[in-house]
Formats: sequence, structure tokens, C-alpha cells
Amino acid sequence: MRVLILGGTTEARRLAELLHATPGLALTSSLAGRVADPRLPPGEVRIGGFGGVEGLTAWLREHRVDVLIDATHPFAGTISFHAARAAATAHVPLLALRRPGWVPVAGDDWHDAGSLEEAARLLPALGRRVFLTTGRMGLAAFAGLDDLWFLVRSVDAPEAPHPARMEVLLDRGPFTLDGERDLLRRHRIDVVVTKDSGGAATAPKLTAAREAGLPVLVIRRPPVPEDVPVVPGPEEAARWVGERLHGRGFPQTG
Repeated sequence: MRVLILGGTTEARRLAELLHATPGLALTSSLAGRVADPRLPPGEVRIGGFGGVEGLTAWLREHRVDVLIDATHPFAGTISFHAARAAATAHVPLLALRRPGWVPVAGDDWHDAGSLEEAARLLPALGRRVFLTTGRMGLAAFAGLDDLWFLVRSVDAPEAPHPARMEVLLDRGPFTLDGERDLLRRHRIDVVVTKDSGGAATAPKLTAAREAGLPVLVIRRPPVPEDVPVVPGPEEAARWVGERLHGRGFPQTG
């Protein structure tokens, strides 16, 4: 059985680790190629886009894919719709692996935004020294906020257009709570901007912001295709694949 994982996330790598070297299973992980030096999962890896729905459909058919897993980032909305349409056209079973979103707790001062552009409109009323953790893509939305100072954290260096008053911190998670506390204090941050990416790797910034009494501007996730089965973690996805490979649950891992 051939499995294609649309990946680029921690969960996708973990799923590849669970499935790799399973007898009777051929595994390919696909990465979009937006990160210069990605952490590669085990097994066969392809990097780059498919060329839209038609290209992905053709790839599924040409490589005789039996199972498709959409384990892309929660904000990579376009590929999820492409995957749903391509899977339906090629008659390939599709599973979405989506980490749960973050939920505010007592003491959080969260403000909701539906897009980067809306976040940029709301931001001046919330603070002046901004910890911007939305990645290097989309910085143009904040480029006109010349009165604000930004600490931008991303894996790769951002390109223009971007905020005029900006310091770039090149780093990737997982991040520690002590590290996030120190970062907020050292840079005198008074507001945090984040996408609702979910997961544990970047969640410590939310705890640090809550402890410091800082507002957090949270950008909502984009819509996803309906009628696609969803699991929250790689273990559940591995069991789903195993049921199709063996007709029973996926073998337990140590």
C-alpha cells in the first residue's frame, strides 16, 4: 500500500516515523519547499508543489497512491482544499491530521482577528512593542505601522515588504517557557501577535504573555474542507492507516 503524506509539520514527521519501514507500506512525504532547510522525515521525500488540483490528482494516479494524509499546517488552507478535490477525483481515501487549536484560560487577554490584515488594524490599540510570531510570510500586512516596533521570529529571513522598525530573530521551536519569559522581558514586549497554530512547540509564549499580563492578538484559522475525516494526532492517523493496511489496528510502537 502506498501512502502520501502532505507534511511539513511536527505531526507529519511523527506520523512518518510511525509508518516508516512498516512491511507492505510504501511511504512518501511531500513538503511545500517554503523553508530553506526543513527537518526531513524518514522515508521518501518530495519537495515542491504539485501544480494545483489537477497536478495532485495526476500524481495520485501516476504513483498509485492508496491513502492520502493531509498533515499540513493549519494555515496552509489552499492545499487542504486541493487535497480534498484531488482525493475525490482520484478515488483515494483522505484523512486530515489537524492539531487542536489553542484555548484561552483564566488570566489570558486574547483578542480575535480573522486575518493578518485585521490584526494589523487592531494592533495599534493594543501595544507599541510587538512580538510578531506569524512567520515570514504575510509581513506586508504590518508594513505600514511605522509607529510600532516589531520583533519578528521566523525560521528563515523575511523579505520586503515588512515593518520599517523591525528586529529579526531566526529560530524554530520547540521553545521553552523560561526562554519566552526572558525574550518578552529583554525586548520590553507589550503585545504578542500569533496565529492559532496549536500544538506544544510554540505554546510557551502564550503562558509567558499571560504571566506578564500582556494582550495577545490571535489570528483565527482559515476554513477547511467539510466531510473529510479528522484526527488530532499522528498516533490516531497511524491507526487509521493500519486499519487499511491490515484490516485491524496499527501495530503498537514502543
